[in-house]
Amino acid sequence: MTDPSQGRPDYHDPLAGIGGAPPAQSALTLRLVLAIFGLIFCAAAAVIAALEKVPVLAAVLAVLAVIALVDIVVIVRRKRSGEPG
Repeated sequence: MTDPSQGRPDYHDPLAGIGGAPPAQSALTLRLVLAIFGLIFCAAAAVIAALEKVPVLAAVLAVLAVIALVDIVVIVRRKRSGEPG
């Protein structure tokens, strides 16, 4: 098994070490936090819109909540596979 701090084994950074720039870091944790916020916000807003009888807005917000849920699943899978961030 490779060192997870090195990222994916097939990744090559063509600018690594140029100009003394630090290696790029993944922002998976930030992306996870934002996706969870989006899921909670969109789901709550969809319920409120449905109760207020605005079905188009409720449907759009429900679709956005599902997209956020799919994003959470993808992020968790990437983090469990050892990707840093």
